[in-house]
Amino acid sequence: MLHSHSPLPREPFHLKQSVVETVRTLPTTIIYMAAATLVSSLMFHFTDNLINVSIVYILAIILHARATSCYGAGIIASLYSVFWVNYAFSVPYMKLNFTLSGYPLTFFGMAFISCFTSSICIMISRQTNLIREQDKKLMNAEKETMRANLLRAVSHDLRTPLTTIIGSSVACLEQQNTMTAEEQRQLISNIEEDAQWLLNMVENLLSVTRIQDTDGAPAVVKTEEPLEEVISESVQRFRKRFPLAVVHVSVPDAFIMVPMDAKLIEQVINNLLENAAFHGNSQEPIELTAAIHDKILSVTIKDYGNGIDPDRFPTLFDGGGACSNPKGDGHKGMGIGLSICKTIINAHGGSIEAANHSKGAMFTFTLPDWREY
Repeated sequence: MLHSHSPLPREPFHLKQSVVETVRTLPTTIIYMAAATLVSSLMFHFTDNLINVSIVYILAIILHARATSCYGAGIIASLYSVFWVNYAFSVPYMKLNFTLSGYPLTFFGMAFISCFTSSICIMISRQTNLIREQDKKLMNAEKETMRANLLRAVSHDLRTPLTTIIGSSVACLEQQNTMTAEEQRQLISNIEEDAQWLLNMVENLLSVTRIQDTDGAPAVVKTEEPLEEVISESVQRFRKRFPLAVVHVSVPDAFIMVPMDAKLIEQVINNLLENAAFHGNSQEPIELTAAIHDKILSVTIKDYGNGIDPDRFPTLFDGGGACSNPKGDGHKGMGIGLSICKTIINAHGGSIEAANHSKGAMFTFTLPDWREY
């Protein structure tokens, strides 16, 4: 007996919730119906056509349903429309009369159409809201996955260079009297190299802080920037760290303006150039090409080195690249750099991908909404 009656207490709650929602949306219902009545009165005054009046009320009911998503309010609006059309716009005026020939069928049809369209609109609106909530949950889940990958990459990429710095500095301090000048210079060079890598990683992490969240999705503050100048700044910054590296740059002859956060895009280009320098293991020049294909602006960084192991492609942009470095040299792993590149490009509404060509590796990213002058 207790089991059979257990669902009953839930009904008053749902009924109460529906009534509260109907009352809450009542001001919106009054506004929509008042607007429909005003428009209908003007149209009826000039056209004396009841069909036009009915269409106005049905349109108002549809718009009201989209705005409120409340079944109770939709029914009230529908019944008001039917009775007011009969009362104010049908003979005899200012009286309710459903007994005249044809009137019952006409107003029943209007009531059915009004309630049906209202219910459909409300159902579509609620389904749209549900889809938005699900998309938001998916974005949050993807955001958490990316955050976990970044933390994993940071923990890996920080550990090895810090260990090297500590080990080299301890060796210099403890064995300075027994080490040759060349050995000391080599240890100091290792410390400098790892410190530079850590500085670059900090710059990467600071780049992420420039990306602010809006409804769970990454966003950036964009201003129109000349593509050629952004590329030039990136290459100059890269050459300060790799003075012996050669970069061949090719850009369109046209003056290209792109909405972007220039600092972040410079960070992306710099990361990709550094990956080419570290992993190419080649003396061949690195190629940086900006091109327009099928109305899409793309930037490609190509090296002529070892290429990328195909097994690494699935995790290349999520921080997994660092964990698969066979040499265990964390500061030379792709790690967090490519993950941040993907985050920045996605926040700009573009895309980034990696591939192998016949003589090495290449990375290509796109930037939307560019303008050619």
